[in-house]
Amino acid sequence: MRRFILIAATLMIVIAVGVSAAPAEIIFWTTHTPPWSDYLQTMVDVFNTSQTEVQATMSIVPGSETDVSKLMTAVRGGTGPDVYMLDRFITAERAAGGLLEDLSPFIKKYDPNMASNYLPFAWAESSFKGKTWSLPFDTDTRGLYYRIDMLQAAGIDTSPLDVKNGPITLAKLKEIAFKFNKTDSSGAYTQIGFIPHANQGWHYTWGFAFGGKFADMKAGKITPTNEGVVAGFQWMYDYYKALGPQKVRTFLSTYAPPNNPPQQDTFITGKVPIVVTGDWNIAMMAEYAPEAKWGVTYIPIPKAGDKPSTWAGGWSFTIPKGSKNADAAFKFCKWMTGPAGQMMYTQLSSHLPTIKILSEDATLFPGEHAFFQKTLSFASSRPALPVGGLYWDALTVAMNDVIDNVATPKVALQKAYDKVQPQLNKFLPLQ
Repeated sequence: MRRFILIAATLMIVIAVGVSAAPAEIIFWTTHTPPWSDYLQTMVDVFNTSQTEVQATMSIVPGSETDVSKLMTAVRGGTGPDVYMLDRFITAERAAGGLLEDLSPFIKKYDPNMASNYLPFAWAESSFKGKTWSLPFDTDTRGLYYRIDMLQAAGIDTSPLDVKNGPITLAKLKEIAFKFNKTDSSGAYTQIGFIPHANQGWHYTWGFAFGGKFADMKAGKITPTNEGVVAGFQWMYDYYKALGPQKVRTFLSTYAPPNNPPQQDTFITGKVPIVVTGDWNIAMMAEYAPEAKWGVTYIPIPKAGDKPSTWAGGWSFTIPKGSKNADAAFKFCKWMTGPAGQMMYTQLSSHLPTIKILSEDATLFPGEHAFFQKTLSFASSRPALPVGGLYWDALTVAMNDVIDNVATPKVALQKAYDKVQPQLNKFLPLQ
């Protein structure tokens, strides 16, 4: 019902146009899957109904945050889409690789002051070498979700996790989480209180938690061996050593296999009652576990008195090279990433907008959503590098080696540096 109300409300604010020539048809690709792709399709339908100049058709294609192999193949073969939804922090990398059209001429034509409408960090992620290559869409922050019902049923006091008490320390989190752990007669886990790398417990999450810096943009250097980053990885190493790395992998392969449907997420089923994830999980819980009792608080801190951390991500809309109707594509991108589109997506998905005026509208953030909007004020963001995807993947390899206890943090992170820095050198200077 809410979706139809949103559609009606959005249509009311769109200026009606008369019947004119046949509309320009464009193809829009996204790697998002349900329920997120459902929200996007709703927006596309509203856009198509709201005017007669451009009609968009959305397709879901294989890929991920850093995997754009489908797009690369299509662009090189002259069969690419007119619009592609791209993880914003790798905009610079895809622009440097020649995959994207420079949007600066369109911005100059349609809205020269467009940059002033967006949160500065998001616009910066969409830029490279003084040009704009994508339009910022949503953003998000991360927090620690916990299942009050599951923990209390196990006899665990959840008051230390209450956001009113401030961020919990990592030591206290471990104490609570390990009380929930259970194994069967063979010693295999049947439930685990907390798995640090699950969902949004990425390398950036724990590096930022320990005050780490992942890059020095002025110097043109990545800094994976920064003291704070190493400390975050060391904490992961020690935590998994206590859990048993292989036992955790076996648990995940059983209860969280690849392409697991959202309703089987281990937080929703209660197999893992504490998880780091983002604001979008509010919508997930409402859809798949409406009766669950849960809360959200800050990402844990290394020691009492430390300031909490989080980081902001988000997606963007781009026009790939070879678009057959770039002007129409830009009009679509402008609407999807503008006030009408972002308002719809915020309400449907529980993400955060990158449009300043929407970010300041408290009515868009009811209940727990307000917590995430608040944390945006101190959120870090991933360095917008022309090797951003490569760096992410190298950090992921390092993280997995640390999780499995097959490499020390310093050794694993040095390998990431050795792999990525030579590639970054090709694009210097960055500023």
